Amino acid sequence: MGQLKTSILTFSKAQCSAWIASVADFGTTIMLVSLLHLWYGYATCTGAFVGGIVNCCINYKWVFHTTDRKKKSIATRYLFVWIMSIIFNTYGTCLLKEMTGMNYIVAKTAVAVVVAVLWNYQMQRTFVFHASQGHARGDKGETEPAVTADMRHDDRLKA
Repeated sequence: MGQLKTSILTFSKAQCSAWIASVADFGTTIMLVSLLHLWYGYATCTGAFVGGIVNCCINYKWVFHTTDRKKKSIATRYLFVWIMSIIFNTYGTCLLKEMTGMNYIVAKTAVAVVVAVLWNYQMQRTFVFHASQGHARGDKGETEPAVTADMRHDDRLKA
């Protein structure tokens, strides 16, 4: 599969993971506000926390197929990205709602989309779940996963 197809597939799988995590996130947030009458800012933070756990588990197992890196290393990196995501989502939602007066769910949705694409996916792809050996250069200067480069190297030795 070409690099573009692989990138599109990975992005699509990451978005599916994000949607599932968003159900947990928004479900938690709405439940806390509606049933427990918790302030939407605290509920947003709690929802982002729950969604982050769901997202990490799915991404680790299904999206990025990280097998060459220790779980502790991934967890440490994910924790940094996750904390920043929670901060961006919580303060972004509060700021947008307070500045515009829009419903907190609408504000949370708008902020969540921006944070998901511009922060979460980019950081998980390049910082949290990337191969520990980094990327290797192919013959044409393109970047490809280290495993593929190793396999190509082994094929050249056999020839």
